[in-house]
Amino acid sequence: MKKYIIAAGIAFFLSSCADKLEITPPNSITDEQIKELLASGDQAKIDLVMGSMANGMPLLFNYAGILGAGVADTYYTSQGLDVNRSLEGNDIVFGDNPNITVFGYQEYQLLDFSSASVNKNYFYWYYAWNVINTANKMLNFLSDDIVGSNKSLQEFKARGLVMRAYGYNYLMENYQDAYLQGGQNKLGIMLYDYFSPTQPDKPRSTAAETYTFIKNDLSRAIQLLQESGKGFTSERSDIDLAVAHFLNARVALWTGDWNTVVASADAILANYPTLMNQAQYGGKNTGTQENPVFRPETNGFLNINANPEVILGFPVGQALTHFHAYTNAFGEGLGGVSRGYKRIDNRLFEKIDENDYRKDCFLKEDFGNYRYPKNGVLAFIPAYTNLKFAATHSIGIDDPAQVGTVTAYYMRTSEVLLMKAEALAQAGRDAEAKAVLNTLLAARTREGQTPLTVDTYASMQGLSTLEMVQLQTRIEMWGEGGREYYNNKRWGIPVDRTSSANHTVKITYPVSGMTLKIPEEEVLYNPLVQQN
Repeated sequence: MKKYIIAAGIAFFLSSCADKLEITPPNSITDEQIKELLASGDQAKIDLVMGSMANGMPLLFNYAGILGAGVADTYYTSQGLDVNRSLEGNDIVFGDNPNITVFGYQEYQLLDFSSASVNKNYFYWYYAWNVINTANKMLNFLSDDIVGSNKSLQEFKARGLVMRAYGYNYLMENYQDAYLQGGQNKLGIMLYDYFSPTQPDKPRSTAAETYTFIKNDLSRAIQLLQESGKGFTSERSDIDLAVAHFLNARVALWTGDWNTVVASADAILANYPTLMNQAQYGGKNTGTQENPVFRPETNGFLNINANPEVILGFPVGQALTHFHAYTNAFGEGLGGVSRGYKRIDNRLFEKIDENDYRKDCFLKEDFGNYRYPKNGVLAFIPAYTNLKFAATHSIGIDDPAQVGTVTAYYMRTSEVLLMKAEALAQAGRDAEAKAVLNTLLAARTREGQTPLTVDTYASMQGLSTLEMVQLQTRIEMWGEGGREYYNNKRWGIPVDRTSSANHTVKITYPVSGMTLKIPEEEVLYNPLVQQN
């Protein structure tokens, strides 16, 4: 029986292609027809069909529709998954009331999210496997002999390899102990290098084998992007060498391959050297206390056109806005009118230097009452609430009742600097690591002040170089991409909120609890899978 390509998103594009190619039956293209098309040498038709599949690859970073989650659920999107991870750490305080019960409270209270039977676990598994399967459905057609020296096919295959590597790395970050924290000698993930609904089940490979698979995909993708001439592009929404190197650095950081981290970081920094300035960094109130105006157009975290650091991001209309709904205190979503405010732990806030303008991304005092314009609700916004993602309007819209439309980003330059600094510190190259940190600190110094350095940053005195990197990573990446959770797991740092003044749930949580069980459904479906 002929197998039809049925991946979400890809099916739509192929249906459109089928119409243009006058395929019979209409709106369906079989595997055999695609193979015949690739063999035909008709470049225009090859680009139409394979390009439609390849264009869906970057959108897997910016994904909505996770199976089993409702559209209002924080588990519905890739952004929501990251926000939930951020709530499972030390540095974000959820709201100002321990009895709040809006989306996110269970994650913040660290209720069971790792057991094999809990749905909070399954959503991460489904998302990653959807990425892998979607990539493999395209890669099925792109064997090396088919790709050859065809520039377009080289680029398309590279996109698929990057996304497959991303999916497998995502699984490793969630479903096994960190590689350098005991995970090296444990199991990894089942490795499938092609898609077929009838292929035999596989057991879990070792963690070492899984990371070798991931690294091989990224190495090959980088080679193909170079051969194709794709290189480093100015387009933020594509998969180029910067995206491939970013993931390569992240994987190498997890596995302790410090030289690779530095090499990939340097490749990116040579092409994305510019950091945000003070005006671009976070929300700024251009109105009054009574009638605040935080325009998203000038905030680099909400508008990729105002952020020179963006390596991967999506414009208005294409970008998901769920993250902003969960983090914007002035919005009508879960971060605003619902009072699920995302606040900074006072312990971290107090470590931000007074001459570091990132301190302005958080309220030093209560903002006080704010009336949400769409529904007229009056709510009290407390101290430590973030202004990093603050907006009272949408991009290009003057009606504050329509707040919520912004862009989205997933990778940026500052994180690359921090990955490089950490790799250097881990490798014992302290002077070089400090020099990298000084680049970031100089860019984060208040206008008119002497540039901060590792030697003058007050809270960094007496810290080891690695501890300096960890502190600056927590400050710089606060609230972004679930990074604190994954870094805590990688660094072996447990959750401990007991000494916080403003955490409403003062509990501890061990690093061992950050490794999820393989979902029950997977274990039942595949008898070869061994549970963690």
